Amino acid sequence: MSDEGPFRPPRRHTCRVGDRLGDRLVTAREEGFVGRRRETAAFRALLAAGRGAVVYVHGPGGIGKTTLLHHFAQLARHAGRPAVRLEAAEVRSYEEELTGRIPDRPDLVLLIDGLDDPRVARDTVHRELLPRLPADALVALACRTAPPLSWRLDPAWQGLLHLLPLGPLDDADSRELLTRRGVPPAVQDQGLAFTRGHPLALALVADVAAHGGEAAGADPSPQIVRALLASLLEAVPTPLHRTALEASSQVLSTTEPLLAALLQVADARPYFDWLCGLSAVESGLRGVHPHDLVRDALDAELRWRDPERRAALHRRASAYYQRLFTQEDDRARQRAVLADFAYLHRDSPVVGPLLEPVARGAAGAARLDRLTVSPGPVTGGELVEACTIAAIHEGIEAARLVHDWSRCPEAQTYTVRGPDGVAAGFYTLIELGAAPPADAPDDPAVRAARGWLAEHGELRGGETALLVRFWMSRDEYQAVSPVQTLITLRLTHHYLTDHKPAVTLLPFADPEFWEPGCAYVDFARLPAADFTAAGRRFGMFVHDWRRVPALAWLAMLTERERAEDPFAVTPPVASDPLRVLDREEFAEAVRDVLRGLVRADGLRDSPLLRTRLVAGRCPAGEAGQKERVAALREAVRSAAAALEASPQDRRAFRALHHTYLRPAGTQARAAELLRLPMTTYRRHLAAGIGRLTELLWQEELEGGGPDGGEGDHSGGPPEVSRPE
Repeated sequence: MSDEGPFRPPRRHTCRVGDRLGDRLVTAREEGFVGRRRETAAFRALLAAGRGAVVYVHGPGGIGKTTLLHHFAQLARHAGRPAVRLEAAEVRSYEEELTGRIPDRPDLVLLIDGLDDPRVARDTVHRELLPRLPADALVALACRTAPPLSWRLDPAWQGLLHLLPLGPLDDADSRELLTRRGVPPAVQDQGLAFTRGHPLALALVADVAAHGGEAAGADPSPQIVRALLASLLEAVPTPLHRTALEASSQVLSTTEPLLAALLQVADARPYFDWLCGLSAVESGLRGVHPHDLVRDALDAELRWRDPERRAALHRRASAYYQRLFTQEDDRARQRAVLADFAYLHRDSPVVGPLLEPVARGAAGAARLDRLTVSPGPVTGGELVEACTIAAIHEGIEAARLVHDWSRCPEAQTYTVRGPDGVAAGFYTLIELGAAPPADAPDDPAVRAARGWLAEHGELRGGETALLVRFWMSRDEYQAVSPVQTLITLRLTHHYLTDHKPAVTLLPFADPEFWEPGCAYVDFARLPAADFTAAGRRFGMFVHDWRRVPALAWLAMLTERERAEDPFAVTPPVASDPLRVLDREEFAEAVRDVLRGLVRADGLRDSPLLRTRLVAGRCPAGEAGQKERVAALREAVRSAAAALEASPQDRRAFRALHHTYLRPAGTQARAAELLRLPMTTYRRHLAAGIGRLTELLWQEELEGGGPDGGEGDHSGGPPEVSRPE
């Protein structure tokens, strides 16, 4: 390509007579140096001050520490000060090897690179070399890791030690670096997307482009990846350490228990500690994670080198998140797990673009962490903020509805707040039961939802549908954004833990845009419940949690995440439909179960065997008649144990125990064992049956399984049908 092409060619470095090759190399380095303005300004100030100082440059491999030290040397020479560069490996014995190389001058500038070299004792530099230098010497050290805590806490170093952590270049400097190296503007964007401002990665992309290759895009070349990993990562002690590093690249953040699950080892402490010590791995509040470029490089290599291992790591991570979500009592931890689970879907062509703030790894997670959701429904000034946002995007009538719904106990409005404390978005949830809320405002969305529920929803007594009446970002409305992503994660948490609705109804102002993503997460388009407000038509989507409960839903998403065609993974459907009993039918079935509890075939024909109560307790692949009977017995005995543990219910439990759990033979004999008159015994027994039925009914409404959760539904529950 000629110099008149669409990009600036690499600069040609001319030589004067008498110049040496080293002079030309120095000139080339300086002409190729870009960015680092803050670091340069700090070093210039120390040069001008003329007082002793130690500059400690640290950052991961390939981030530009050596290049910066070369630049510092040039700045020193331009300032008329002698600059001496050393490799840390040369600092063995100051007396024997360095006395002749380091001039004893007060204006000395000494630069030592590679302080993390395993052959170097950092204390040799700290305790032997530096104290021998002239008092006004300026020293620059380069290392992958930050200085030891002892250096920073030592009073002797106060005011003397200056830390310069190096991060990636910004977009403008990254583009300038590629331009100076001759990369055409038309292909720079691909390189910038992969390199994330990492200088070595940018240089590798430029080298590939200079030799006729393609710039790194979504799938950078193996050559670039291998070169990056060789520079970025320290020696890997064992194959399992390598797997630990690869595993950390597949998840949003890594904790020690998660790493144990990913490696399938009982004790992951040695591998977790090793990860924590790597310069390319950062620590955060929720665990450790590789720098985003390192993550991308590791993932790119694993994707082409061992896709089966990559898929296995995703399966293990997903299984771990599901277990943690159902077993964790801490609501904040549960919400964090949903973000981790969503990150596994970052490669999906369907929902990946919709999860962009999460999919960006540590940087995206940091943006989400800077947002907060109100701990409970808002009132007062926060409610006014929500009404204002509603008025901006959906008009005054929407603002009035947000305000009017705040007076109804069935509705709850939550705000999302930015780091400045100002509301950045909000959402409003309305619980719809069998009867309309008292004093509810006339709302077209609620009318449409109720119309569909009356005809198709089949809500039983105690069941509710959850309508997400409003959801929006202040700045982006319902477009993809960090606020939208956080709202999506919080709504999912509401569905699975707080409200546990039978049905969720979710409207969108742009249903065509969101329809593929909704289909991916099994929210079906529901035109019958569309509604018009403020002249805009909203499209409704629905998910029936009785048909696909929480764990079955999460398991389905896990399968779709790793499927080539996610829509080929259909929502789980079993051979026989679940039975939806009303409250009276359910209570009668419980009484029948109690009467047949101790007989070998006493539960064989129970209608409860096909309810959510039992389906939620059957492990995947074990939903035969024998397993369902065992699950029903366990459900009854677990509810009875809860009665026994309650002081208020203990007398009722004893009546149940001697009548049905370990029957005395006759009610008269049971009353005799309890030393109760028959009338008192029967009153206690009726109370026991009622309380037991109440506990089982609540479990049925919440989806079955211990603690109100489902069992391991990899196969999922079946379609719901009414009994004949």
